[in-house]
Amino acid sequence: MQRPVFLSGKVVLEDGTAPPEPVTIERICGGNPRPEGYTDSKGRFSFQLGQNQGMLADASVSGGPDSFPGAAGRSGMGGMGGMNSMGGIRERDLMGCELRAVLPGFRSELVNLSGRRFMDNPDVGTIILRRLANVEGLTLSATSLAAPKDAKKAFEKGRELAKKNKLPEAQKELEKAVTVYPKYANAWSDLGRVHEMQNHAEDARAAYGKALEADGKLVQPYVQMALMYARENKWKECAELSGKAIKLNPYDYPQAYFYNAVANLNTQNLEAAEKSARDGLKSEGGKKIAKMHHVLGIILAQKNDVPGAIEHLKGYLGMLPANAPDVATVKGQLAQLEKVAGNVEAPKAAVPAQQQ
Repeated sequence: MQRPVFLSGKVVLEDGTAPPEPVTIERICGGNPRPEGYTDSKGRFSFQLGQNQGMLADASVSGGPDSFPGAAGRSGMGGMGGMNSMGGIRERDLMGCELRAVLPGFRSELVNLSGRRFMDNPDVGTIILRRLANVEGLTLSATSLAAPKDAKKAFEKGRELAKKNKLPEAQKELEKAVTVYPKYANAWSDLGRVHEMQNHAEDARAAYGKALEADGKLVQPYVQMALMYARENKWKECAELSGKAIKLNPYDYPQAYFYNAVANLNTQNLEAAEKSARDGLKSEGGKKIAKMHHVLGIILAQKNDVPGAIEHLKGYLGMLPANAPDVATVKGQLAQLEKVAGNVEAPKAAVPAQQQ
């Protein structure tokens, strides 16, 4: 029977303080993450499972490989967990599920949801975030902490409007924030995202640039601009910006590895391309990016590593639904490589250098 399941709790850093910005709360079932809600300014959260249809995905998961030219959708991201039109969920659908907080640069404790019933106390307690070592990049700029009250108020209002997909209204509030305080790096970054989602490419790029002028250690603008350059086939710029993002935070932006691998592939820097793809697949998030296997397969084919190419093209196909747009193309590439591997006379595998 499907019934509403409510959850509430609190997220704190190791020193007991609230996180410096809103944190996404995710439910993970079968290895697939699903954003469920956000914390407030004091780190508290409360929501009904499965009622996140109106949530605007965080920058760390939006604009990713799904929206890259020719990219197929992430496998397994949909159809998770027994929701109906009323937002109910079967208790058995929570078997093997966990709850976590997501903030780049930190690792979250996990809350086991298996066995939870709809009549249980919704309070899951406190989730602690622990800072990762060797993360130089920031999600909250030090310059942003110094923003005056009026600027912070406009920024917070703009962010809330953006989460509700009220983009013109969000743009107005974020523009107010950066007018009051021109060094507001996080407000510039969010303004860039809002412009990007409205297809204002040049305005988005300008806002991201302003964010990095204010604080060059803010990671998200690098990731977003790398994607924008990739869409324009500007591979040198894509490689440079995605490489900076990886250097600043090698843990929390697996899409940066993907962009970097594709950019280096298209500039024929195959060693760098292979390293980025393999490093990306080592991360938890990177393993779920199906296109990471595809690009690695293409790289290995161009390096004449036919067995390795076959392995990763098969891995890619295994993560896709049967009706994915590029299944037929990849099966053709795989068939040609298998002929080569079997010493059957065949033309060299026609594996394209460019992901289009």
